[in-house]
Amino acid sequence: MYFTDRGIEELEQRRGEEEVSLGWLAEQFRVFVDLNPDFEVPVERLATWLARLDDDEDD
Repeated sequence: MYFTDRGIEELEQRRGEEEVSLGWLAEQFRVFVDLNPDFEVPVERLATWLARLDDDEDD
């Protein structure tokens, strides 16, 4: 188990039954980066990865 898995597991346990919009998630990313500017690049990479999940790999 990676260290980050603990946070992911906590998220799933605490909020796994909730439904959220991608707009809400994007806003939470913005708030997090505002409070933690050192994490701007990883958050941007995660957001981009999530945005492109359905893109064809052949493109």
